[in-house]
Amino acid sequence: MENKSLLKSAIIMAIITLTTVLCWEIYLRDLGVNNAYDDGPPLWSYTREKVYQSPNSTIVFIGSSRNKYDLDIATWKNQTGFDAVQLAIEGSCPRPILEDLANDPNFKGKLIIDVTEGLFFSNAPPNNKKPIENIKYYHDRTPAQQASFLLNKPLESFLVFLDKDDFSLNAKMDAMEIPSRPGVFMMPIFPWQFNRNTFERQSIMTKNFVNNTAQTNKVKAIWHFFSEMNKKAPPMPEKELSAIFASVKVAVDKIKSRGGEVLFVRTPSSGPYYEGENIAFPREKYWNKLLQITNCPGIHFKDYPAIAHFNCPEFSHLNPADAKIFTQYFIEILKNEKGKEFPLSKNQNLN
Repeated sequence: MENKSLLKSAIIMAIITLTTVLCWEIYLRDLGVNNAYDDGPPLWSYTREKVYQSPNSTIVFIGSSRNKYDLDIATWKNQTGFDAVQLAIEGSCPRPILEDLANDPNFKGKLIIDVTEGLFFSNAPPNNKKPIENIKYYHDRTPAQQASFLLNKPLESFLVFLDKDDFSLNAKMDAMEIPSRPGVFMMPIFPWQFNRNTFERQSIMTKNFVNNTAQTNKVKAIWHFFSEMNKKAPPMPEKELSAIFASVKVAVDKIKSRGGEVLFVRTPSSGPYYEGENIAFPREKYWNKLLQITNCPGIHFKDYPAIAHFNCPEFSHLNPADAKIFTQYFIEILKNEKGKEFPLSKNQNLN
């Protein structure tokens, strides 16, 4: 009798759980939520494995969020025939990843590094946290963790509610906009429409975000806040800045010594945010000096009329349509001006 009662309870609980999950899934889809993938250490580590593919068919990208938004991976693959291994991490300094690749004797490929000055030239612990966590996870992960990731992938591709970055209970609690108070800084909350992450780790704004002035203004306000912080912050001491340049050169030289190649790119930003970046990080002191010290080629968007005109919806990242155009011209620049270091065999001509 007791067993029947337990079975009945289990069936009722299963029905309640299934109904709740189904209703949550239907509700999210009704809001226009599309499938996206959690961009945590497991997905980053899965992508990190691909750096060992042939340099003649693969280019590795590191950097911050602009790299993830501005490089349209489908366009890249279609126009070049090369795979794009996207290892950039939002809101993070890429130097720990550069050092990890430099210290990996098996990495001998081509590397493109996106430079967002406020993050690239930063030693602030929060800006290094995610890269360090991802690198540690990659080197320490177990076969069980790898298997779990592969099993979870088809579920994430089918069920939108599994996006724990935006729609889990913890994510919803984190999204409660609690104002900062003296001595306690609360990170601003980005709308979920601002970033939908593909399995290839490309970040894409939704059409709703691009066309929604309230949402774009909200993100503009976040960038304004950080821009004002950068402008008010004292200049980095020359000794600290020199140490950064030196560490980057050491890492770059290690990759080059194994036959690899490195190129830096400054992707577009616009409006007041770009003006603030110019004030806080003068080009001659940061970008120009970076290329000079490392002896690496570089592409700064302002140097090329074809990619200098973009207006970012929230001043800092390209919308999906512009990302395709930027990627096409970026490929053209690589082929025509940087072909010696980064030869590309395109499958078709650019339009």
